[in-house]
Amino acid sequence: MTVHLRALTTTPSTVNMEARTVEAIVSTGADVVRPGYIERLDPAAAELGRMIGAPVLDAHRTASTRDQLGVIEAAELRPEGIWVRIRFRSNEAAGAVLADIAEGTLRGLSIGYSVAEWKEQTESGQRVRIAKRWTPLEVSVVPVPADPGAHFRAGETSMEAETQTAGTTAATPGATRAQINVEIRQLAETAGLTRDWADEQIDADATVEAARAAAFEAMRQRSAAPTRTTRTQITVDHTDPAVIAQRAGEALYARSHPEHQLSEPARPFAHMSTRDLAQDCLRRAGIPTTGLASDTIITRALHTTSDFSLILGDAVGRELRRAYDAAPAEIMRVARETTHRDFRPKRALQFGEGTGFEEVPEGGEFKHGTFGESEESFALKSYGKIFSITRQALVNDDLSAFSQVPAKLGDEARRFMAGAIAAKLEANPAMADGDAVFHANHGNLAGTGATLSLTSLSGARLAMRRQTGIDGELIGVTPRFVVVSPELETTAEQVLAELAATTSENVNPFSFLELVVEPRLTDPDAWYVAADPARIDGLEYAYLEGAPGPQIETRQGFEVDGVQMKARLDFGCGWVEHRGWFKNEGPAE
Repeated sequence: MTVHLRALTTTPSTVNMEARTVEAIVSTGADVVRPGYIERLDPAAAELGRMIGAPVLDAHRTASTRDQLGVIEAAELRPEGIWVRIRFRSNEAAGAVLADIAEGTLRGLSIGYSVAEWKEQTESGQRVRIAKRWTPLEVSVVPVPADPGAHFRAGETSMEAETQTAGTTAATPGATRAQINVEIRQLAETAGLTRDWADEQIDADATVEAARAAAFEAMRQRSAAPTRTTRTQITVDHTDPAVIAQRAGEALYARSHPEHQLSEPARPFAHMSTRDLAQDCLRRAGIPTTGLASDTIITRALHTTSDFSLILGDAVGRELRRAYDAAPAEIMRVARETTHRDFRPKRALQFGEGTGFEEVPEGGEFKHGTFGESEESFALKSYGKIFSITRQALVNDDLSAFSQVPAKLGDEARRFMAGAIAAKLEANPAMADGDAVFHANHGNLAGTGATLSLTSLSGARLAMRRQTGIDGELIGVTPRFVVVSPELETTAEQVLAELAATTSENVNPFSFLELVVEPRLTDPDAWYVAADPARIDGLEYAYLEGAPGPQIETRQGFEVDGVQMKARLDFGCGWVEHRGWFKNEGPAE
């Protein structure tokens, strides 16, 4: 049987070797089968702004600049998918890849992307996740493409006839039905068609010529339809120095904290000494270490690789964060945590309650309302300290260098922030209206100082319930915390204690309040009542956006022989509203 096939010439005609450019379709939005669902990228929903100038990588690798083959010069959405024009670098590696593309021996393309919004639906009983808003970040030349429709554009294509012989050359004249059926099955096998297709032709008593024509039509339809393959998307590069630093840093941290449950990816680094970690960094960098002393290995790792300092920085950062989170700072419970984008003063707008709802008669018009407005602000400042881990400590594998100093800095950062918030509370600064935070005009300062008791607490609660907004409307603030100095701690515990009362007269109505004892408060008699900061603004503290709490940076030491580490804290606090607080100055002397 002779089967005539037509081969598509796939050499890209858009390659310009002199300009080192080529055009490509990098995504057609083909479906991808994933465990439990089908993933679908909508090309029309792609945000292409970041593609101009985006890197073209070698198989998604990002370990070094050698992995970048070129950049994307232009990108746009076309009917066949996302089109780009790629300019390759002038180095030898990129030139070799471009030459392979030009001769058609390298064809695969893939994209790296992030998805901001998904839409889910069910099709034919299967769960389908559609990317409704996504951003392509890079394009890679790969041996196995995820999207079968992604290709380097070839412009006009030519079809050259080939002749492929399989089995017999033609139906034997006067052949029996059994012989014809055998030839139809051979035809199906050669053309890559299923047994069911061959059975259909045999059941229809098709001739060999009719079956051959049907085989060509089936092959044409198959080549026109997109092939569904599994999309290869690299989410974690296990050779990335940042990934290795995270895992090895966790293992180093776990040596000082046996109670820490080591994650599975970090287990290969478990129980490795600082010398072992330095040797591993040199090995991955291709630097031989056979016969070297511990001092030499650590010194070379410090000065020839960045991985080693990253590992040490990760371990120190974990210790600092642990101490920071564990340090006592009760006063921070009554302040609201936010973030600032930069170091300019942040303005907190407080809107009034409007003019209220008014009846709208049938056919009548809705009336415009107005909002009052007040404005408070505060800004972030940077604080920090530099400390060092010496080469001697690394050679000695001194774990205290990775635990004691960072722990002290983490504890100090927490105490510093709590002290700043407590200082704002006691300072009672003037607000935008010219009055202090706690002032008779604000309705949040007791007219006569009194000892903390059920009676004085009742007065504080009443004042907060009667609190009005900017437009004079009642806002009914609900108390949540009682804030006292250590001198009033015992009294406050007695006042707030929950009693198993046998009569209604003995019920404590304030047992729901939470006690906050702040040792930094200097006035032993004053006490405060505060609302939940999540419900109403009051005291507020903020970090720089993306950097909550103290942050660690590392570098190889120059002044100090070892590793220098900088702990930085971008922090600020201030009053943004007075209505969520009440102060009683305590009994007069």
